[in-house]
Amino acid sequence: MTGGSESAVSRETGGVEDDFSPVPFDGLSAMDTPIGAAAQRATQVLHPTEANALPKPRERRVFTIANQKGGVGKTTTAVNIAAALAVQGLTVLVVDLDPQGNASTALGVPHYSGVPSSYEILLGEIGAAEAVQQSPHNERLFCIPATIDLAGAEIELVSMVARENRLRNALTKEALGDRDYDYIIIDCPPSLGLLTVNALVAAKEVLIPIQCEYYALEGVGQLLRNIELVQSHLNPELHVSTVLLTMYDGRTKLADQVASEVRSHFGDIVLRSIIPRSVKVSEAPGYGMTVLDYDPGSRGAMSYLDAGRELAARGLEEKQGNE
Repeated sequence: MTGGSESAVSRETGGVEDDFSPVPFDGLSAMDTPIGAAAQRATQVLHPTEANALPKPRERRVFTIANQKGGVGKTTTAVNIAAALAVQGLTVLVVDLDPQGNASTALGVPHYSGVPSSYEILLGEIGAAEAVQQSPHNERLFCIPATIDLAGAEIELVSMVARENRLRNALTKEALGDRDYDYIIIDCPPSLGLLTVNALVAAKEVLIPIQCEYYALEGVGQLLRNIELVQSHLNPELHVSTVLLTMYDGRTKLADQVASEVRSHFGDIVLRSIIPRSVKVSEAPGYGMTVLDYDPGSRGAMSYLDAGRELAARGLEEKQGNE
């Protein structure tokens, strides 16, 4: 994924140029007009074919989406990457560890106080399988919601034995029941407290979303130091496998400068796909949807589909390289 990476980035879509080819009708291509192009893309998202399905990973991949800086597109990335993987044939579980419950909202699952949630799981009151809900938008997309009760969990966890391992112990294959999840994606709160530490201990891979704006790398150094501490003392398998550039505005030089700086700093772990700044992406959670459900033909939806494909492909490449 290294050679010619910059050339693969489309300023129009903000992501990797996809393999979809337009279907002609009446001698014209559906891509001849913007509305036709959007309709064509939406059809391909809503009615995927086996040719577009992603291969299953050889073992379950567990990602923590982390960045203690707020407003970088962390929750947006978590739910839309999950939706992109699910719409392309994979079974995905999103674990909402943010007391605000924004990931639960975007996936359309109830998360009022009293609903079985990540709070009860962390305290050991219920098993993970009891809290799993299916998203109404996709039969392969599931969520363990977060309720406002989670806001006090950090205080309650302080006195518990093996407090940093609570989530990892709760997400074993046995605890999750019969359903075979290909990906588990954990959405963290914008902090580096015990909830985020639990997420880092439970995962093998970290995905860091970084916005293409001023101070993009602010706070990332502290996050990387915390990841190193978790590696050293709690989870030696943990590593930063992916960095995703978000909120890219192709009209500004600043966005290109930030993208270049991030690629220079992190190297090949930065996805070629870039998520553009998009009104549709911002509007979707207000309707209890991901952008792939809200406007599947939009640039934002296409960009997350690209990112999902690239994420899945990189996982297969890493496995093949280790054999």
